[in-house]
Amino acid sequence: MAYRLAGNYVTHCDCRLLCPCNVDGKPTGRDGQCHGLLVHEVTEGNLDDIDLSGVRVALAFHIPSNVSAGDLKAGIVVDSGASDEQVDALVRIFKGDAGGMFADFAALIREWAGVERADISFSDGDEPSARVGDVDVKFTAFRGADGGLTTMNNAMFGFAPVMTLGQSSGTSNIFGEPFEANYGEAAAFEYS
Repeated sequence: MAYRLAGNYVTHCDCRLLCPCNVDGKPTGRDGQCHGLLVHEVTEGNLDDIDLSGVRVALAFHIPSNVSAGDLKAGIVVDSGASDEQVDALVRIFKGDAGGMFADFAALIREWAGVERADISFSDGDEPSARVGDVDVKFTAFRGADGGLTTMNNAMFGFAPVMTLGQSSGTSNIFGEPFEANYGEAAAFEYS
C-alpha cells in the first residue's frame, strides 16, 4: 500500500504566540493544552490507484502535553465533494494504516475521533486561509524587518520541512474541542 499527498496546508491552534508542539514543548493553549486544526489542500495525491488530487482534508487534534508524551486525540474532516472511496483512503492514511509519518504519530494517539464530512474551501498564497464547515482559518504571517516571511525548519514534530509562522484568529468546535485560535502556520507539504 503506497501513498503520496502533496499540496499546501494552513493550521491554527490556541497556543499563545508560537506553538511549542513543533519542538516537543509543553502547549500554551487554554489549560496548558493545544487544540488545533490543520487544513490540507491536496494538489497531487493517491493511495495505490485511488486518485486524491484536488481533495481537501482537515486534521483536528488535541494535544494535552508534550507531543512525545502521547495521549493525543485526532480525527479528520473530509470535503463533502470527495467520494466515499477517497474518504476511506484518507482515513487509512491519517490513521497511520498506510505507513509513513502518520504511522509514527499513530502510536501517540489515545483517541481516534473519526471522520466528519463538511464543505472545505482553501485559498493559497503566502497567507492562505481555509473554511471547514462554519470554521474560518485565517492566517497572517509574521514578517522580518525586510518584509520577508518568518519561517521554521527542521522541527521535531513539523508537518513540512519549512513552515511559515504567524498568527490566526477564529473559533473552532470540531469533534467537540472548542478553542479560540492564536497561532497560525502555513507550508507546502509532501507526505508518502
